[in-house]
Amino acid sequence: MPDIIILNGNPSPTSRLNGLIDYAEHALHQAGFTTEQIRVTDLPAEDLLRARFDGPAIVAANQKVEKAQGVIIASPVYKAAYTGVLKAYLDLLPQKGLQHKVVLPLFIGGSLAHLLAIDYGLKPVLSALGARYILSGVYAVDQWVKRLHEGGYSLPEELTRRLDESISELGSAIRRLAIPSFTN
Repeated sequence: MPDIIILNGNPSPTSRLNGLIDYAEHALHQAGFTTEQIRVTDLPAEDLLRARFDGPAIVAANQKVEKAQGVIIASPVYKAAYTGVLKAYLDLLPQKGLQHKVVLPLFIGGSLAHLLAIDYGLKPVLSALGARYILSGVYAVDQWVKRLHEGGYSLPEELTRRLDESISELGSAIRRLAIPSFTN
């Protein structure tokens, strides 16, 4: 099982949020962690819309979250909040589904005007799910992440510095807290 699950709440496969996620995954692998993404848009829409807690894909996703030590919550910001599809999945996590997890939010939006979406929109939901180790997170503006013609993304130095600090904090918190993986 991966050490860290990335809940990718991005409805667009070409979003610049992928630049942040790719960077984070690479840095985590370099630090010796394993990762896996759960792309919430790949979960059955019928299960998400009808709140089918017992849908096989939902159960499998929830088991991955349960066994992980850390969770990255990644989402673009629309209308001053994270995506509805991400919220639909978070609603299907068990009541204490993020208990004993270190959580790192990674958000991207059109402007700095929505910077507080992490603090005012996401963190209360994470707390309701039992998360007690919620890191500050990283918020980026779309225009900071450049798509490269040959594929991939270019991130400015200030953004990579902030990502490096947050990813280091995530790894340190997991190691310091010695949060058990529930694979037994």
